[in-house]
Amino acid sequence: MTTRREQTSQESRELILTAAAELFAEKGYRQTTFADVAERSGISRGSIPWHFGSKEGLLLAVLERSVQLVRLGVTEAESVEAGFERLVEGLGTLLTLPTTRLFVTLLVEALEPGSPIHGRYLEIHDALREHCRRWLERVPLPPELPADALAVAIVGAGIGIHQQWLLAPDRVDPHRALAALRTLVSAAL
Repeated sequence: MTTRREQTSQESRELILTAAAELFAEKGYRQTTFADVAERSGISRGSIPWHFGSKEGLLLAVLERSVQLVRLGVTEAESVEAGFERLVEGLGTLLTLPTTRLFVTLLVEALEPGSPIHGRYLEIHDALREHCRRWLERVPLPPELPADALAVAIVGAGIGIHQQWLLAPDRVDPHRALAALRTLVSAAL
């Protein structure tokens, strides 16, 4: 049974995570301060390090929460077709998250020399590719189409679609592009 204090603590944590994700997407990680997050979330500045330890700890929590929202568990009992549909739905889910822009914004920061988020950003991409690879291993692929290479292509296409949509939302229909990706991969399989 959760106590009222634990519930309040969890609610505060979620408000902080939501505010931080929005601010990191708008201003970037390095330009966002605890004061910014406190103001946006309505939670005291001192609560942020209490929950997350440091600014980097806050960023890691934001990234982990974002990954959890799109991570799809493909079960062994699930058909290959259903697994693929869930995979594409997961890429589509990214479109509705406020953190879609966050991933694009943080990519630039992750590429900078000595970036404190480089390793974590790499882990996120590794997790997405691994999830996709595990699904693809359940599919009878032709020998010239290895699962790990196809996983890179699918995740790269999904990320690229989202980047193009963020740059030109009036010119790119991400749902239509994901449907095209689904058709291409289905035809290849």
